[in-house]
Amino acid sequence: MSEPHRIAYQGEPGSNSHMVCQRYYPEMESVPCASFEDVFAAVEAASGEQSASLAMIPIDNSLAGRVADIHHFLPESNLHIIAEHYLRIRFHLLGLPGAPLDGIRTVHSHVHALGQCRNIIREHGFTPVVSGDTAGAAREVVEAGDPTMAAISPPLAASIYGLDVLATDIEDADHNTTRFVVLSPDFIQAPVDAGPVVTSFIFNVRNIPAALYKALGGFATNGVNMTKLESYMVDGKFTATQFLAEVDGHPDQPGLKRALEELAFFTTDVKLLGVYPADPARL
Repeated sequence: MSEPHRIAYQGEPGSNSHMVCQRYYPEMESVPCASFEDVFAAVEAASGEQSASLAMIPIDNSLAGRVADIHHFLPESNLHIIAEHYLRIRFHLLGLPGAPLDGIRTVHSHVHALGQCRNIIREHGFTPVVSGDTAGAAREVVEAGDPTMAAISPPLAASIYGLDVLATDIEDADHNTTRFVVLSPDFIQAPVDAGPVVTSFIFNVRNIPAALYKALGGFATNGVNMTKLESYMVDGKFTATQFLAEVDGHPDQPGLKRALEELAFFTTDVKLLGVYPADPARL
């Protein structure tokens, strides 16, 4: 693979996805995209102004759960998970330069961010206004020029849009964490002896009694720890279910190798999405 120089993310500059790109890939140019579909398209494109070598995608949040759209894009794409990163989600209250906290009347942010900062909204009697993006809310405050407006945004947005920080770390839960995965068109597999590894894969079970029970039995009997198992329908059919699974271990290790071989007996398809180092925050 050529040396990567651009990494795509969904959202506007200053978003949490932008922050995690800068933290873990500071040498790369971060490319904002309007939608997850655009992110996948940017990495799958071989060249062009909007092309990128890697993608940074949120996949789970400790409060909101899974990011549903991603589980539909992953199976259909030709991209592979090569890394995971965890980001502790922090929100600041941002206002126009010189705007006093007691003058704020409305707060703007993504619906999830508003729901995660209920205490300060209730304490000050703010009127919440839904925006499409947390960083986009900061931009909207600047564009409106209204000192009674504030945004609930990540810390990076304050410096990007030139806003004052009126209150820091205003989220209700201090354990709010998002797990991101890094996607690449190349299947870059972690070495088998390089420390803790996560293996992600998808499979479809055969439409027969106890198929899922039998398919998963090999992981238990071979001592493989399964950390994720999520299901969703395929093509809108209630009888065709696809599963996304993640396990601790490397496919070349004997236990996991045997478990995956047993899984194949009871499934119509098994596709490895990635074999990558476990982030220290997982351990």
